[in-house]
Amino acid sequence: MDDPIQALTFYVAFLFSTTVHEAAHAWAALRGGDPTAYHGGQVSLDPLPHIRREPVGMVLLPVVTVAISGWPLGFASAPYDRHWAERHPRRAAWMALAGPAANLALLLIAAFMIRVGVGLEVLHAPDSIRFAGLTAAATHGWEQIGWVIGVFFSMNLVLLILNLLPVPPLDGSGALPLLLSPSAAERWLEFTRQPMLGWVGILIAWRVFHEIFMPVFFFAADLLYPEMTYG
Repeated sequence: MDDPIQALTFYVAFLFSTTVHEAAHAWAALRGGDPTAYHGGQVSLDPLPHIRREPVGMVLLPVVTVAISGWPLGFASAPYDRHWAERHPRRAAWMALAGPAANLALLLIAAFMIRVGVGLEVLHAPDSIRFAGLTAAATHGWEQIGWVIGVFFSMNLVLLILNLLPVPPLDGSGALPLLLSPSAAERWLEFTRQPMLGWVGILIAWRVFHEIFMPVFFFAADLLYPEMTYG
């Protein structure tokens, strides 16, 4: 990316949104009786404990990818006790959903800020939208503010949709026991513990994500700007 300020904004949005995501996992696990992540310092909005756990996924990979492609790609994780998850599969499922729920909350905050900007007539719906071009400024000086809010909106929509895909090791897979009988949930958890399954899940998610995400993105934009139709 040629503009270092935009690159930094993308990375900060990724770092903050991912930190909130992982902190929500850790908090939900603690509430459910597993203090593993709490003892590791992950029940925190301070990014440092999360960076220490996954320095490649939280710093190296996203910095490199945002410099090359303009959009950060990375990963993070919160530790948990597998024996606790086996004993309490529904609690573990709620822990899995807590991360995407945190991204949904950040997404709604960004949407609210955009709608406030529209109401104040400093922002308005653009004629066309892009991944990092979700707002248009009606008043000079609001171009960058609207752009930053739009980046946070898109970033959290990505994290929400990606992590809800029901394939290991993503959160959607961990949440499936909420929809299964206890015996089926036990069999599913045993199935997901296969060593190579995580790599297969990542490959599947990589192949299908764009096809799933773009219709959701345009639908979200239509909800954000009811007066417009995108896509």
